[in-house]
Amino acid sequence: MITVAINEAKTHLSALLQRVKKGETVIIAHGKKPVAKLVSCETMDTERPKVGQLLDKPMHVPAEALAPLSAQELQSWGLQ
Repeated sequence: MITVAINEAKTHLSALLQRVKKGETVIIAHGKKPVAKLVSCETMDTERPKVGQLLDKPMHVPAEALAPLSAQELQSWGLQ
């Protein structure tokens, strides 16, 4: 793990990314205070879902949930 200043990171970003690709961690600091960490994405084993792809099984909505409300129910909701 190495620590570099912000201006050095801006100047040598390509070289730092090459080190990160090899598995090294780079800390970017403002003065002596760490503000960011560059780490490799190679350890990520899951891909992002494609647009429209379901992550879970579809949810079942019972038919009674879509049934019209009775007059009493409408009144209790203040809709009548």
